[in-house]
Amino acid sequence: MALDAALLALCAGELKNALLDSRIDKIFEPTRDEVVLTLRTRTDTHKLLLSARSGSARACLTGESFENPQTPPSFCMLLRKHLTGGRLMDLWVEPGDRLLFFRFQCTNEMGDLVQNVLAVELMGRYSNLVLTREGRIIDALKRVDFEDSEIRQLLPGLAYTLPQKPAKPDFFAVSPETLTAAACQKDLPVADALMRSCAGVGPVVCREAAYRALGEGAHQADALSEGQREVLIAALRAIRADYEAGGRPCLAVDDTGRPVEFSFTPLTQYGQERLHSFDSFSGMLEAYYCQKDRAERLRQKSKDLQKTVKNLHERAIRKQAARKEELAQSGRADQLRLCGELLQANLWAVEKGARSVTVTNYYDGQPLEIRLDPRLSANANAQKYFKEYKKKQTAAKMLVKLLEQGEQEIEYLATVLYEVESAPGEQALGEIRAELKSQGYLKYYKLRDKKQKPADFYRYRSTEGFLILVGRNNLQNEKLTLHTARGRDLWFHVKNAPGSHTVVMSEGKEIPLATRNEAAQLAVLHSSLAGGVKVPVDYTIVKNIRKTGDLKPGMVLYDSYETAYVTPEEGLQEKLRLK
Repeated sequence: MALDAALLALCAGELKNALLDSRIDKIFEPTRDEVVLTLRTRTDTHKLLLSARSGSARACLTGESFENPQTPPSFCMLLRKHLTGGRLMDLWVEPGDRLLFFRFQCTNEMGDLVQNVLAVELMGRYSNLVLTREGRIIDALKRVDFEDSEIRQLLPGLAYTLPQKPAKPDFFAVSPETLTAAACQKDLPVADALMRSCAGVGPVVCREAAYRALGEGAHQADALSEGQREVLIAALRAIRADYEAGGRPCLAVDDTGRPVEFSFTPLTQYGQERLHSFDSFSGMLEAYYCQKDRAERLRQKSKDLQKTVKNLHERAIRKQAARKEELAQSGRADQLRLCGELLQANLWAVEKGARSVTVTNYYDGQPLEIRLDPRLSANANAQKYFKEYKKKQTAAKMLVKLLEQGEQEIEYLATVLYEVESAPGEQALGEIRAELKSQGYLKYYKLRDKKQKPADFYRYRSTEGFLILVGRNNLQNEKLTLHTARGRDLWFHVKNAPGSHTVVMSEGKEIPLATRNEAAQLAVLHSSLAGGVKVPVDYTIVKNIRKTGDLKPGMVLYDSYETAYVTPEEGLQEKLRLK
């Protein structure tokens, strides 16, 4: 469901009542297509979210907290330069279109008062934010040049022009009778015919009008009887009355409680038991988009790091395969030694300048052809074979060690990749970047805030009162297992898969079976095997855990352990999480 022009107009009225005459205090750009303005009135402070993301474009007040990038993007810096301290003088929409305008009175570099207008274009994948002054574009969140559009460009210095309007009348600009007559001329289902006959409302409003008038089932618009047309006109009047009265924010959910549609009028097509009413349009939009946007923000922030770690992991796998192939070839080194021995035993049979010689292999009595370098003597050729044999032997010894290190590296990078995919926010991603920097994988990453405290462990309390700690990343896993936990505490980790270290703090008491089972489930839920059934989890007391200097962060060794097979209980994390 996209925000339509009718709903945007009602949102604008709500925002105007709340924000008019407020001043901009702070400006942030949490992601590349979202801007958050903090505005202060004489009595309140509001956060205005302007989203130009194609799937969730909107303008509404929000109570959500955002994790902002360490370095503000260029458009954010431009908005701060031109809008910080500005007073909101007016707010309006373009009738029948998804365009919202904020006019601020600001002070320019010379100290003069100027009027800056922030245009919020909420048009699906063409959504954008454009800052203008006196009809000229200062800059746009998404610049549009001549290659992107031959009709309308959005570049600094150009005149700002409105996008082209659809050649259809506005839903509220024509009477219900005229709209019904236009729809009934089309050989289409009623909802589709209404959609083709007007602009300004989304498909859900047209479906709602058709449902209120005709119920479920397919009805062709051009086949409606006179009585059905009258009922449709009445349904359109009721929807118009809701709009003119200021709207009734309504959200429809599915059987699982997931939001599916929203509108300014009750969506009876989904059934009364699935409808949720709201006091404000901002609250309704937040309820619909909040969870979806949170996941999208995190995906954007982790995308580059995830790609880097994935490339490192794939490169480590390819390097390991090449080493295995080289080791297999070095296993044929005994043939080089044999050739050297047979040449030394048959120096008399080698003619000067010969490219090969055939001798009898005294181990099996079979003839063996040996290739020679015609530039070398027979003895020099034998010594060359011995030298190659020694090189292969040395390489084989080194390759065994390198293969062991390669397996550790592959396992380590798989763990880091899991951590990136499950990172809850920018701070967690920053800690992972710092870890990769310390291990030499990121050369150009620079720590920006050394004073920032690392996040705490995930903390849970078992049903029997035992504290359970879970590491967030490799460095935390190491700190938890080797420094925080004590000898008789119980340690858990999924078997042969990336995951977090989980420790039950025993405090000198015997840990009951129920607590062990809950800790094992938490270890699964904080691993790449979350959602699995009968997942193997190793557990042992902490004093059995050790670490050698050649191991990567978060990697430990243990010999004495037991394995449990658990299936995580739904909702266990929320049930045990310490608030």
